[in-house]
Amino acid sequence: MIIGGDKSAVIENIRKNVKEGELNKKAELDDPNISDEEIDRVIGDFEKYQNKKVWYFLKSRPAFAMVNAVWAMHKNVTEFDGLEKLDELKGGAIVTSNHFNPIDSIFARAVLKKKYHKTPYIVVQDTNFAMTGLLGYLFNNLKMIPILKRPNYIIKKFTPRIKELVGAGEFVQIYPEEEMWFNYRKPRPCKRGTYLFAAQVGAPVVPIFVEMVDLDEDDNEQFRKLKYVVHVLDIIYPDPEKSHKQNSKEMAEKDYEERVACYEKCYREKLDYKFDYSDIAGYKVKKSSSGKK
Repeated sequence: MIIGGDKSAVIENIRKNVKEGELNKKAELDDPNISDEEIDRVIGDFEKYQNKKVWYFLKSRPAFAMVNAVWAMHKNVTEFDGLEKLDELKGGAIVTSNHFNPIDSIFARAVLKKKYHKTPYIVVQDTNFAMTGLLGYLFNNLKMIPILKRPNYIIKKFTPRIKELVGAGEFVQIYPEEEMWFNYRKPRPCKRGTYLFAAQVGAPVVPIFVEMVDLDEDDNEQFRKLKYVVHVLDIIYPDPEKSHKQNSKEMAEKDYEERVACYEKCYREKLDYKFDYSDIAGYKVKKSSSGKK
């Protein structure tokens, strides 16, 4: 599903980032650029709003209805692989996924609905809560957890919240690639923070990799429609005999290795980071940086 207008500049940012070896760098345009004081106000308002249980419940109903409608649009072009791997889980977990679309959380959501009749809480960058329009409404009315890159906030609010949810049998989705790269097929290195949280709260990690396959039908002038295959990979557990730091390093490496193996199996090619426009799923531009068509 294409959200927003022309994607040419975003794709050129992705191409530039790949060329420079910056695989976790921002590629999107026009993200909110606000001060720390404004961030504090936005997140404070969000937390107060969530604490108004009845009001939050009533205002969030249309948001969940929208998500269900978006899923209905994708359901017939989505397949699932590896759901049986979730049978071994005994409680809550952290879910990781490649990040390629503002609404790509629908795929992890569909997995958890199928297996557990649950929907995940989604960890979202603080500035997203300052967005306006439809995306701003969704960020502020769905099951979101803001993350601020401040040690005091992480220690006192964020990590305890993750522990509380996982301990209650809930699922928390975190994007270890951090930045969204629109329709980028390839897995990118996993930042270690996600797995540090997992180690600190003793949570297993459920890696998901979404494969994207071009269809013959146009979505808009720039993109073809896509088929999706949602792959549930092997669950990763922290080792209680190891330090949080060692666990986070090894778990991040394991998650990335699983994604790379899945990518190479799905797309039948060895992973490299030589950019080609075919790396952008559904993109109809024919020019190529490597000679491929």
